[in-house]
Amino acid sequence: MSERLFGIHGAALTLRSQRMGVIASNIANAATPGYKARDIDFNAALDARLANARGRASLGGEARLVYRTPTMPSLDGNTVELNREQVAFAENAVAYSATLSFVQGRVNTITRALTGE
Repeated sequence: MSERLFGIHGAALTLRSQRMGVIASNIANAATPGYKARDIDFNAALDARLANARGRASLGGEARLVYRTPTMPSLDGNTVELNREQVAFAENAVAYSATLSFVQGRVNTITRALTGE
């Protein structure tokens, strides 16, 4: 039902939230030797989630983590590049906020329709 009300935005909001947690984990482990930076392939995860919601077979509805390939790996094996993670976090936060604003607007529209405004 939420797909009919919110379209892809409900699934997108969930995935953006999960991605924010993964990126925050990368930032928190920037100084951990051997830590491998991870991310969620947002487009693939959203496609899989929507395919599952529509009853079509897919590679799985869960967001799969992928390892990032570092531009300059550190000597201790850590692949977190703090600047890259901060940019990814900021971009994801803006996209999350935009998606949340759309969902809130949709809820407000439905509420006004139900109250007869």
